[in-house]
Amino acid sequence: MSAAMNGSLPICSSYEALCDQFSWSIPEMFNIADAICDRWAADEERVAITFEDPDKQIHQFTYRRLQRDANRLANLFASLGLARGDRVTVCLPQRPECAISHIACFKSGIVSCLASVLFGEEALKHRINGSRSRLCIVDADNYAKIEGIFDQCPSLEHIVVVGEVDADLPLGFYAATRELSDEWVNVATRAEEPAWINYTSGTTGLPKGVVMPHRAVLGNVSAFEYLFDYFPQPGDVLWSQADWAWVAGFADIFLVGTFHGCRIVSTSMKGFDPVEGFRILSDHKVTVSLLTPTMLKLMREASARVETDKVQLRVVLSGGEAVGAELASWADEHFNLTINEGFGQSECNGMIGSNPKLMSVRHGSLGKPTPGAVCAIIDEDGNEVADGERGNIAIQRPHPAMFLYYLDDPEATSAKFSGNWMLTGDIGSRDTEGYFWFH
Repeated sequence: MSAAMNGSLPICSSYEALCDQFSWSIPEMFNIADAICDRWAADEERVAITFEDPDKQIHQFTYRRLQRDANRLANLFASLGLARGDRVTVCLPQRPECAISHIACFKSGIVSCLASVLFGEEALKHRINGSRSRLCIVDADNYAKIEGIFDQCPSLEHIVVVGEVDADLPLGFYAATRELSDEWVNVATRAEEPAWINYTSGTTGLPKGVVMPHRAVLGNVSAFEYLFDYFPQPGDVLWSQADWAWVAGFADIFLVGTFHGCRIVSTSMKGFDPVEGFRILSDHKVTVSLLTPTMLKLMREASARVETDKVQLRVVLSGGEAVGAELASWADEHFNLTINEGFGQSECNGMIGSNPKLMSVRHGSLGKPTPGAVCAIIDEDGNEVADGERGNIAIQRPHPAMFLYYLDDPEATSAKFSGNWMLTGDIGSRDTEGYFWFH
C-alpha cells in the first residue's frame, strides 16, 4: 500500500509538531473505488454499512457485498453505453445502494452527481441538465419527481429505481443487475480526473456544480483523521444524520469511513429526531459522529427524557455555526468529550478545525488549519492582513481536497481565487495564537 493510500497522520504531542511532520503524497494514478472498497473486500466478513430500515430491521452490507454489487452496476452502465467521463445523478437517501451507486461510478470512470431526496423537481432538473446526466438512480419514494421531469431533461436516457414502482420506464436496481457479472476491472483514473459533482447551496444565484477529483478523498482523509481525534481508533463506528448528498455526510462520513475500512451506520431517519439520535448512538455503539449545533441543542432538550449513559462516543465533530461555551459544557458532561469544531466548503472540505488532543479548544473559534492546509485572512487585493484584522477566510492552492472547477462556469471559477488563494467568501479573523474566528 502506498503512503497515499495509508493516509495515517504522524502521532505527535502538539499541533505544531504535527504540522511540521506532515506532508502530502498524492500519486498520479488513483481511483476512489480502489481505496474505499476493493482493498477491503478480500475480508468476506468485514462490515461496511449497517443499515437500519424504516421497520428497524438491521441489514449488514460487507465490503465484499459492496464490491460485488458495484461491479454488477458498473457492468449495467457499460451495457447501456455509458463510459468514462459520462455523468450519473444519484438521488438516494442514506442507504447502502447510495454507496454502491457512487462506487460503481468511480469504478467506471463515470462522474456521479449528488442530489438530495429533499429536492423538488426544479432543483433536480437543474442538476440533471447542468451535469448532462445520462442516467439517474433514485429510490421508489422519489421516483415520481424524476418521471415528472424526464421529458424536460434532454440528456437523461435511463432511470434506475431502488424499490418497487408501478411504471414501465425504470430499470430495477437489483432486477437489472442480478444476472450480470460481479467482476469488473476498474478504470485507471488519474488523481486529477473528475470523480463527483456536488452543488453549492445557491445563496448567490443558481447552485453551481462543484467538480471534485479522485484525489479529493486523500485531502479529506487527512483532515478528518485530525478532526476525528486520530481516526480511526480500534472499534470505531461512524454515524451522522447528515445526508450523503451533502459534502458533510458524503465526504466526512461515507468516504472517510470507508477509506479506513470502518463500519458506518445508515438509517432511514427523516429530519432529525433527537430521541432517535440517542437510541441510534447507543444501540449501534457509535464512537464517531458529526452533529451540527442545531442537532446538539435538540439532543440537550431531549436528554432529560432518554437514557444517555449507554452512549459510547469518543469524538463529535460539529460545524456550520459556533457551538458556544454553554452547549459545549453540556456535551462535555453528557458525552465525556470535548466537541471538535470544523470549517470547510463544498469547494474544499476540512480546511480548519480543532483537536483537543493537540491544542486548547476555544469554543466559538473555527480552530486552526488542518495538517497540510495553509489558510489566511485576505483583503480585497489578495494580501494577507495582520492578526486581529477582518478579511476573507482563504486557503492556498494546491490542496488535494480542493475542487477542479465550477461546471461550465470558468468566470465563477476564476472569481473564486485571488492569486493562489481560494476565497471562501466568509469574513473572519485570525488571532495572535493562530485560531480563526467567524465574523
